[in-house]
Parts: sequence; C-alpha cells; structure tokens
Amino acid sequence: MNIPQLSSAMSLANLQSNFGVAMLSKSLDNAKSSGSSMVSMMNQSLEQSVNPSVGSNIDLRV
Repeated sequence: MNIPQLSSAMSLANLQSNFGVAMLSKSLDNAKSSGSSMVSMMNQSLEQSVNPSVGSNIDLRV
C-alpha cells in the first residue's frame, strides 16, 4: 500500500469513527430527553390523581 492510499484510508476511518461518536452522542441526548419527559409526565399524573380528601369520609346506613 502506498502512502496516499494509506492516508486516505486512515482519514476515512477517522471520519467514520467521529461520525459514530456523534450519532451515539445524539442518541444519548434523545434518551435523556425522553426519560426526563417520561418522569415529568409520571409526576404530573401522580399529582393529579392523588387527592387526600377522597376516602376520608364514608356514608353508612344501618
């Protein structure tokens, strides 16, 4: 293999590696965003569904 071909192959490998790292970083950012959105949604759902006065009074007939 001559020098120009080796240089070109190494440059391409470096480019592919950098692209892979960038895509992995983007995927991680998306996963973090999705996870935080899910946690936020669950917290809002929990806050809306919890009502401390429900069930504290019962009606009884004898």
